[in-house]
Amino acid sequence: MSMAGQDARLEARPEGEGLRLVFHGRLEAGAAARLWPEATRRAARARPLILDLAGLTALDTAGAVLLLHLEHLAGEARWAGMPPGPLQAVLDRTRQALAAPPPEPPLPLPWLGLIGQATIERGQGMLAQVAFLGEALVAGLGTIRRPWRLRLSEMLRHLDEAGLRAFGLTLLLGFLIGLILAFQSSIPMRQFGAEVYIPNLVGISLLRELGPLMAAVVLAGRTGSAYAAELGTMVVNEEVDALRIMGIDPVAWLVLPRLLAAMLVMPVLALLMDLAGLLGMAAVMATLGFPPAGVIAQLQSWVQLKDLLGGLFKAAVFGLAIGLVGCRAGLGAGRGPRAVGDAATAAVVGGIVSIVLLDGIFAVLFFRLGL
Repeated sequence: MSMAGQDARLEARPEGEGLRLVFHGRLEAGAAARLWPEATRRAARARPLILDLAGLTALDTAGAVLLLHLEHLAGEARWAGMPPGPLQAVLDRTRQALAAPPPEPPLPLPWLGLIGQATIERGQGMLAQVAFLGEALVAGLGTIRRPWRLRLSEMLRHLDEAGLRAFGLTLLLGFLIGLILAFQSSIPMRQFGAEVYIPNLVGISLLRELGPLMAAVVLAGRTGSAYAAELGTMVVNEEVDALRIMGIDPVAWLVLPRLLAAMLVMPVLALLMDLAGLLGMAAVMATLGFPPAGVIAQLQSWVQLKDLLGGLFKAAVFGLAIGLVGCRAGLGAGRGPRAVGDAATAAVVGGIVSIVLLDGIFAVLFFRLGL
């Protein structure tokens, strides 16, 4: 009786009270998988079992595992016709590997060790972020000395994606934020007859805080995640490694145009958010019986140019932070199927956390400077 499996063939011949299994051809992974059920069924009932390998022309680890499993299954087995050379070496190495004891699982760390391990991992992550910031700084300084290395076409593409395509969403959110602020402010101020001061409250809060902050949230959700997804996909596809092999710095080639685009587009988005918010506030004030001229007069008397400039400066810093976090998350992506999704999530979460921290730092700094 015989059975085919790719290039391999198995013959079962009675041998006295036992059984001789004769293998022919190439006993490799595919053939071993096909021959496994029939060979093990016959070997389990054979006493003794003779494994005849004279007809083998090739043997890999999977085939060797099948032969050694048949030897163990039969209990009483003999080898016949084993050709010397590479086939015997493969069988010997596989036998040694199977005979080696499995590695012992690592002992669980005590609670103090777990704290130390988490601290070391956090520290290594912070060092990697600082190193990435240094690489970006060096790449930026190198571009100042050699500006032709900056890919203007790539930066313009990112300006379009991060800026122009976000104008509609920014205007809508800004209008709604201004409308909601004005409407909610009118409720307590009406009790004191101070509705005339609503433009002052909404204007200052929009220009100094909410405009840059909300624009940064929009940029982190749209552009920061896009940066991480693009660069993470390039890492998974080994395109970043290919750039390094060709001698091209990935930070200067991929990261720098995205950083400049995010930093340049953020003040524009913040300004649009401010203008749309003021329009929303003016709409609420019109429903309360205040003419546009009165609203403009209140804004001119209370809102100063430093409020607008401070908000736009904060917006530029927010854009730089979002670009750094998104690019760092993308270049640090893993190799598994969830790598790109994890990188995009880390970019959004890290970007929002970073802009909130920076906003707190700016609040304290502007208070100390009297701005």
